[in-house]
Amino acid sequence: MKYNKYLPVGSVVTLKNGESKVMITGFCFIPKEVPKKMYDYSGCVYPNGFVESNKILVFNHNQIEKVHFVGLMNDKEEIKFKQKLNDYIATVIKLKEIDLPN
Repeated sequence: MKYNKYLPVGSVVTLKNGESKVMITGFCFIPKEVPKKMYDYSGCVYPNGFVESNKILVFNHNQIEKVHFVGLMNDKEEIKFKQKLNDYIATVIKLKEIDLPN
């Protein structure tokens, strides 16, 4: 199963019912408080960035209402990373250890 839905790091989006723009900073975020739950993305408020270390935003792809900017795509590093991301998600699916987002 390929997860091509993932936008690259650096992409800027607005979430449904959101007021601020959010910049994507990571993928497959698993909160310590709920170790069986995984979110598609982690991010920070744009353009502020990470102001406080405990203020990481987590959200799923289906919560994105609008894409304002798409980060760097189709360079060698991003292509390799997407393959690793797909491999990781395939492993998670196989092990059924984490509730995946829709």
